[in-house]
Amino acid sequence: MDDSKPDSAGAAAAPVLGRLLRLCWRHRRGCVTVIVCQVVLLALGLVGLGFTGLGIDFLRSELAGDGEAVVVAWPLGIAPPATWAPMTVMVAIAGTVVVAATLRGVLSWAAGVTLARFVHGQVVAELQSAVHARLQRLSFRFLDKESTGAIINRATGDVQAVRTFVETVMIQSFVTVVSVALYAAYMARLHLGLTLACLASLPVLWAACVVFSQRVHPLYKKGRELFDDLVRLLAESVQGVQTVKGFAREAEMGRRFEETNEAVRKHQRRIFWHVSVFSPSIDTLTNVNLLVLLLYGGHLVMAGELPLGTGLVVFAGLLQQFSNQVSTIAQIANGVQESLTGARRVFEILDAPLEVASPAAPVRPAAWRGAVRFAGAGFAHVEATPVLRDIELEIKAGTCVAVVGETGSGKTALLSLIPRFYDVTAGRVLIDGVDVRELDLGELRRRVAVVFQESFLFSASVASNIALGRPEATRAEIEAAAKMAAAHDFIMELAEGYETVLGESGVDLSGGQRQRLAIARALLQEPAILLLDDPTAAIDPETEHEVLTAIARATEGRTTLVVAHRLSTLRRADVVIVLEAGRIVQRGTHAALMAEAGPYRRAARLQRADEASRRALAEPVPSEETEAVA
Repeated sequence: MDDSKPDSAGAAAAPVLGRLLRLCWRHRRGCVTVIVCQVVLLALGLVGLGFTGLGIDFLRSELAGDGEAVVVAWPLGIAPPATWAPMTVMVAIAGTVVVAATLRGVLSWAAGVTLARFVHGQVVAELQSAVHARLQRLSFRFLDKESTGAIINRATGDVQAVRTFVETVMIQSFVTVVSVALYAAYMARLHLGLTLACLASLPVLWAACVVFSQRVHPLYKKGRELFDDLVRLLAESVQGVQTVKGFAREAEMGRRFEETNEAVRKHQRRIFWHVSVFSPSIDTLTNVNLLVLLLYGGHLVMAGELPLGTGLVVFAGLLQQFSNQVSTIAQIANGVQESLTGARRVFEILDAPLEVASPAAPVRPAAWRGAVRFAGAGFAHVEATPVLRDIELEIKAGTCVAVVGETGSGKTALLSLIPRFYDVTAGRVLIDGVDVRELDLGELRRRVAVVFQESFLFSASVASNIALGRPEATRAEIEAAAKMAAAHDFIMELAEGYETVLGESGVDLSGGQRQRLAIARALLQEPAILLLDDPTAAIDPETEHEVLTAIARATEGRTTLVVAHRLSTLRRADVVIVLEAGRIVQRGTHAALMAEAGPYRRAARLQRADEASRRALAEPVPSEETEAVA
């Protein structure tokens, strides 16, 4: 698409603008306070300008020669006492101008502080919290489609674009409209003909603003997308720094970042070029009005139709202020496009459907036994390519089921359907006879604990990480969970024990230690169902023994589904199911599956990497299998 032309998003600006205005209305007290301050500042400016012209006319009247009469138009017709000396009158006029200027300075500071407090402390903070809260509730399906860089950019840079709307667009637009109206009325009161002559360029200014808006809107949209790419690349460079260094690709990553950064820079230059042409053009058009003023206004003064001070000088000041306000239209037009582009991206997150949510009237079981049933369950990320098909599986409470299959066979997807990380696209998933979609989502996930292949740990204390699902847990309960997960001993060897603050993602712990903390975190929830997504895949055999010990304790008395590949894990399961292309193709105990030809036996034949696997393969099996393995 040609990004120099307006797209359909431009036509959809009205709904976004309406939502931004409603956002401002929720914070109307702060907005009104700032607007009132700006209006008072405007009035004080007019007072200073009016008294400056008054001073000029008074001086002319005092310096006028015989036969020359200069009329001084005193405000509200109130002239100073006749007993005042000319210098006293000038001091009073000058003092009024100074007081007005001082008040303007103080009020301008107060308005700036108020604006910063309510925009940054209320509007931006509230919106960032809303975006973060929404992201936490959105389904994995939405997060799968968005890159980390795009999400970070929307929650930070795009939210700041809303700040631009409040400051530059909403408040400034109101102030500009009021200012232009007052200045135009004041000028018309001084001389209507001169006012019409000086403001004849307004239609041209309006047309220029419309053309500018149409041109820059798609540019801002494209700019945000390019910046998404830049943030994504930066996040990948930091998160994958070990891989980059391991393959000596620092120079390559640096080159990619420079190219992406250069694309952002060039695009920003395109936007700046449009702005740099537009703003001076507006200034030039407004300065033409000064030429009209000098020629026509000068003629009126010489003809005696307009006083010099309170007429031409004040008119010149008003016209200059009017021109300044019109020039801010360039900033407003630019701010509108920038803020609408950013706001639209923020609202896309806030409006994203909650595909997975609690029902209005959830079923609340009196007790959770942990029986699980997949009844014709199917799932697809994309409708045309199902991940799981017609899954029929019944798991009795307290049973340990191992799930085996090649990469992409749907193992993780199968586990993800139980806590509703995704919802089935066909069939049902039931716990204790109740469809999981009828259960309260929070309660469901408190009763179903998950240990991922690479469990995430937060930059907080060990105790806080274990108590993530139950922040109210006592230290005794935390330690009991850690002991059950075989984690207590190594935790006590840390510098501050349970109060040791972990590095980012638990970088200062070994893989086995991180997994045991994850198991302790899951056990502290006292779940009825425990899901283990290949928890030993990325650890060495010695560490595996420690984790398997923790898993053996964790699975006692609760329903467990474990994705596994190593026979040392599979042999412990009550039932093993084998997935192929999203379907269950085998099921049974380890011994039974080893006794029959099929994918399970073929996979087991290849496993000789660790001692536990070799011992499992050495167990007595039918002669056909023994010969095949040998």
